[in-house]
Amino acid sequence: MTEMSNDYRLTVYESVTGIDRDRYNEIIDRENPFLEYEFLEAMEKSGCTGRHTSWNPRHIVLYDADRIIGAVTAYIKSDSYGEYIFDWEWARAFENARLRYYPKLVAAIPFTPANGTRISVHPDYAFEECAGIMVDRLIELSIEEECSSIHFLYLTDEERIFLEKKGFLSRLTHQYHWKNRGYNTFEDFLSDIRSGRKKQIRKERKSLEDEGLDVRIIEKDAINSGHIDAIWEFYTDTHSRKWGSAYLNREFFDLMLENFKNRLVLVMANNGERWVGGTFNIVKNNRLFGRYWGTVYNYKNLHFECCFYRLIDYSIRNGIDIFEAGAQGEHKFLRGFAAAPTYSSHLIMHEGARSAIGKYLKRERAYTEGLITHYNKQSPLKYLHGEQTEDK
Repeated sequence: MTEMSNDYRLTVYESVTGIDRDRYNEIIDRENPFLEYEFLEAMEKSGCTGRHTSWNPRHIVLYDADRIIGAVTAYIKSDSYGEYIFDWEWARAFENARLRYYPKLVAAIPFTPANGTRISVHPDYAFEECAGIMVDRLIELSIEEECSSIHFLYLTDEERIFLEKKGFLSRLTHQYHWKNRGYNTFEDFLSDIRSGRKKQIRKERKSLEDEGLDVRIIEKDAINSGHIDAIWEFYTDTHSRKWGSAYLNREFFDLMLENFKNRLVLVMANNGERWVGGTFNIVKNNRLFGRYWGTVYNYKNLHFECCFYRLIDYSIRNGIDIFEAGAQGEHKFLRGFAAAPTYSSHLIMHEGARSAIGKYLKRERAYTEGLITHYNKQSPLKYLHGEQTEDK
């Protein structure tokens, strides 16, 4: 499907493989790895997304002649799994009112609660003009596909403000993020932590030394298929115990090794005989994203070391500004992660439902703002309370 608008050409692709890889990657945010061609291609080629799944791609691409100047990755969804901005209550309310909530159109990264740009525009072009063209096409597409709504998940606050002007409702949620305050060492970071919690962190790290575990960072070209074998074992074991069937399959991880290795950071723990636990993480420039954790033995505190402390140390050594350790988890808050706002935007087509959800979101926003303030007031991070840190 191709259209002309303001001398630009707009195309909707049902697979990322129809798009020129290099021209597309030129417009992707320098800190957003999840919209890169290789990541989206791995999702599709592995069958984790695609026509026979609940994530059916619609890639909106804006051209100026042959140059790609804008893109929005969206999906036709037949359920709400793998989104992490929960709207199950909305779906039930639609059902109770004898309205159809699915399908819906979702601009998000499948199975990935990571924050970042959702409306990509080339820096040489005006954001509002190009974004407006693409969002207008998304609205048309939602009508063509008989969708109840459009949802942008984990977008930037600037995009949220832009979408409000287009009639979208704003939603505030929260996560826990680690922020680099110019630390030179892990001990520098600990100088920002209150005394009691600092002692606990040191104790947790020491316990793994006493176990004789070798925990190491393995990244980029140092990663091999044996490491992916272990990560796959950890991932499937965790999902079978906690959540049932896994969202991702082995082929996805193999494609990550083949085509996305330059973005991968693994934390791997070895007991002298085998890999016993670890995490699969993704980095791009100044931002690190924790993704998947698992273990085959129940070593106390190994989760904290692999998911938090070793990656905080990695972030300090590599000049990472923000480390997002994933959705939920107050245990992050106790270990030096601050409560941070996250945003989503929602266009509900049915007038009555839009009004009801808008009122709900207004009440929810006030509650969430209070919750973020409460958590940060209770935080072990001294700087959140204006307390002076120790000399570094």
